[in-house]
Order: sequence, then C-alpha cells, then structure tokens
Amino acid sequence: MKENFQTLRYKGYSTTPLLWNNDEIAGLNQFKIENHNLKIDLISSFNEIRLGKLIEQFVLNDLSSNINVEIIASNIQIIDNRITVGEIDALMKHLNDFIHLEIVYKFYLYDPSIKTSEIDRWIGPNRNDWLSKKIEKLKTKQFPILNHAKTKSILNQLGLSSNLFQQKVLFKAQLFVPFNMLNNNFELINNQCIKGFYLSFEEVQKLNTLFYIPSKLDWLLEPHLNVNWLNYSKFILELEIILKQKQSPLCWIKNSQNELQKIFVVFWN
Repeated sequence: MKENFQTLRYKGYSTTPLLWNNDEIAGLNQFKIENHNLKIDLISSFNEIRLGKLIEQFVLNDLSSNINVEIIASNIQIIDNRITVGEIDALMKHLNDFIHLEIVYKFYLYDPSIKTSEIDRWIGPNRNDWLSKKIEKLKTKQFPILNHAKTKSILNQLGLSSNLFQQKVLFKAQLFVPFNMLNNNFELINNQCIKGFYLSFEEVQKLNTLFYIPSKLDWLLEPHLNVNWLNYSKFILELEIILKQKQSPLCWIKNSQNELQKIFVVFWN
C-alpha cells in the first residue's frame, strides 16, 4: 500500500501546474521540467513525513531521469561557525547551463479583503505564509546563499565558481479561492493552479455532502472515491477540533452524484 500511496502522491505532484506560465515573475525565473518519470524502484525510498521534503525527492527523481540534466549536488547545508546559514536545494547542469535551483510547492488561498496587490492576496491556509513573502525570501535569503563564502568553498572543491550559475525556481502551487470567485481570471498567476474553493465553518455547515480529511502528505492527491467518507456529524466533530487549533484543513467533499471537490475550511473567515 505504501507504494500505491506514494505513486498517487507523485502523480498529484507531477500534474500540479507551475504557479506562473511566463519565464519570469517578480524577478524569478521558472525552471520547467521537461518530463515527469517516476522511477518505480525509488518509491520505497520516498519516506519523508514532511510534505516539502517529499516534494524535493520527487523533483530530484525527475531531474535524475532527464538525460539533459546532471545533478551536481543536492540538499547542501551551508554551515558557518556551527550556524546553519541555509540550504541549497540543487546545483545542476541542464544542457550547457549551470543552474542553482530552489524547489517550492505551496497551497495558497486568495483573500480579496487584502487591499494591496494580487500577489499579496495569495496567503497560506493558516495565514502564516504569503506568496509575496516567499518571493522576497527567495530573492533576499535563499538565492544569495550561492555567494556565501562557505558555498564558494564547496564550489571550489568541485572545480566550479558561483559566477557560472543561473538561479531559477521550480514553483508549483495549488490555489483556492472564495466560492463566488471560482470563475475569475487572475492576471499574474497560472489559472490552471486553481483547484477548488474555501469556506468558513458557518458556510461548510450548509453543505449536504459526505466529507473526508486527508493527511498533509495526501493534500497532493486528486480526490477519489476509495476513502472512508464521514457523514456530517462525524465530520463536524473532527473539524471543530482542528479549527480550535487555528488550523485550516484541506477536505474532500462528495455529493449524491459522486462528484468530488477539494476545499479548505478556514478558521479565520
């Protein structure tokens, strides 16, 4: 079963679109993986319990399967005087280009009450993460690590220089909007990333459906019928516990026609 679950998670990751279609947004260049190709013999080694690390394993699997890519090093911890400065996700060569690649996979919700820019309105489900801040962190903290003295020392040992490297991100995301905005077209992001909508606790009580609350790793999956669906009363009991912890869970809902939908239920709206 572990292999089946990991295969489904990989499929969910691989079919998630890039967050933007253009090569660049806010000064960040997107790296596009040419082919997704899961190495079946590697599935059992994908044993991470943290979603971000599992995504990194999936991406490195894809890169290592690409004949045009040579992975020079990955998950490089940069430590200075016993203090971890940061981590470089991957250094690689793609055709003739040397690339420093940072890997990002996010779940963002659109909050129209934020009155600044479209980028600012994409926030994490628990309101402790923002697309705008992630972009800023990449530009001011993660990418500059390439030019840190300790990084340069590592590169020197490999016979390389930081000046050789272009810096790119592989940035995938699943996006959720208020129900009444499902048909909106957003200017700056890839609208194919919109996977569903979000509701408040009061709004979810109006639904006449069955419910399922997947584990965090299974947030990657497309909803399917073969799960233990909860009736309304059992779901509400579980939901209230989660919301009291200031957590906004991703849920699946199933109506009487067996139509499936991904939603978030948020504690803050």
